[in-house]
Amino acid sequence: MVYVRGMSSINDVADRIFAAIEAGDAEAVAAIYADDVAVWHSNDGVEQTKEQNLRVLDWLVRNTTSREYRSIRRYEIDGGFVQQHDLHVELPDGRSADLPACIVAKVSGDQITRIDEYIDSTAGDAFA
Repeated sequence: MVYVRGMSSINDVADRIFAAIEAGDAEAVAAIYADDVAVWHSNDGVEQTKEQNLRVLDWLVRNTTSREYRSIRRYEIDGGFVQQHDLHVELPDGRSADLPACIVAKVSGDQITRIDEYIDSTAGDAFA
């Protein structure tokens, strides 16, 4: 994992959100998201509310047996962070997939206020 020096509380928020997703802990994700968080995905161009995104995360947890962020490259930006990674998932039928993505997140205090997620358009093929 690559971290840029000087990251502190922003890095802690990033560590917490990705650990919560890996663990399938929706309550922890909900606590890290601001109530008015907006989550946008490049694959559909839709901006989701907190509740909508938590439903997507619930679907991910129900349809995978494990999740692990790999090849992480994270950099601090003004008011947030950028992270490139591969999300490695294990599927119930024994298959696995690596889903490359880039996250641009805005952070206020200890909460994420916005996520723009750039996803490989073929990533969903793993679930077919």
